[in-house]
Amino acid sequence: MNNEHFPEDLSLPARGNQESPEKSPPQPRISLFGRWLEALAHLGLGETTLRIGTNVLAMTLILAVVWLMRNFYHQGIAIGASGALAASQLTATPTLSTADVPPPATGSMDSISRLASLHTIIPSRPRVDVNTYAVQTGDSVFGIAEKFGLKPSTILFGNYATLKDTPHSLRPGQELNILPVDGTYYEWQAGDGLNAVAQFFGVDAEAIVNFPGNHLDPDTIGDYTHPNIQAGTWLIVPGGKRELISWQAPIGVTRDQPALARVMGAGSCGAISGGAVGFGTYVWPTTQHRVGGYNYSPETGHRGIDLAGSLDSGIFATDSGVIVYAGWNDYGYGNLIMIDHGNGWQSLYAHLDQFNIACGQSVGQGELIGLMGSTGNSSGPHLHFELMNTVYGKVNPLEWLPAP
Repeated sequence: MNNEHFPEDLSLPARGNQESPEKSPPQPRISLFGRWLEALAHLGLGETTLRIGTNVLAMTLILAVVWLMRNFYHQGIAIGASGALAASQLTATPTLSTADVPPPATGSMDSISRLASLHTIIPSRPRVDVNTYAVQTGDSVFGIAEKFGLKPSTILFGNYATLKDTPHSLRPGQELNILPVDGTYYEWQAGDGLNAVAQFFGVDAEAIVNFPGNHLDPDTIGDYTHPNIQAGTWLIVPGGKRELISWQAPIGVTRDQPALARVMGAGSCGAISGGAVGFGTYVWPTTQHRVGGYNYSPETGHRGIDLAGSLDSGIFATDSGVIVYAGWNDYGYGNLIMIDHGNGWQSLYAHLDQFNIACGQSVGQGELIGLMGSTGNSSGPHLHFELMNTVYGKVNPLEWLPAP
């Protein structure tokens, strides 16, 4: 028999020992939730369940915080509303006398000085005096009028000595009068009467007298028939209008009535018999179908359109007809062609550089008649094109030409 030695704590008890063994300590009782977690752990779902539980707990806490903040917010609004209601119920406002107001601090580092600001969002006050404007390259009467919130006719009425009532007289470097309101500008002449001047411009005399920019004193103006206004005084006529004085090509220059063409200059062709008659429909007289300068504007005396193009580009007859004018015009049109279409209509082509036709010649619709230029009263190559009828007068060509 082997003699094996065991450690004392592992030795077997002696046989026949009547003494009962010691009772083991009681095991802790596992709750139902614990057994459920232990079962999930055995299934390998313990970590997943823990993660889900953590997220649910976090969301619950966030919702609780939001709910608490919302309650506090509504309580604050209720308190503010009750405070505003209490303030609105005050029936007396305390007043301060000059003795109650403390004197302004001088030399104190705590005071804040208010600096003057050159910019403000408050609209500027309406002008009452005449300003001047230097014409820039690229300006037009229409563009200048829009810049100052005026009608184009007001620019012409305020600058007859410079522009002669025609937009084509505008040149860079010119000094223009810019009226403060739409109307006319008139230099008072000796012997003028206020009522007569006002009637000529279609306004009441009081409109002239009472306008602040004229600096007239109603108490010292005297009799309107012989008012106390010094000759040479320039007066603004608010709302005033007059007829334009600029020269325009006459209407009705036909092959059988050449007399009207003679007033246009030496290019009059005289009496012509027969010749081509138009179709009553029209084609563009240039290859570029856009207005590149002034548009049709009766109020400024511009009863045509300025078509863009380059020097010596082709000019074409808008409809069939006979040449009744081909030559120079002394009134601003430069080299000019007029075609009588034989059906009550005429067309005009101005500022040409070259003629490709002769007086009395019949031309077909779309036929080359000349080359684009910048002759006469012109600031750059373009075609001034007019379309006129002995019954309708000068019409807007854009309403008769096909869509570009």
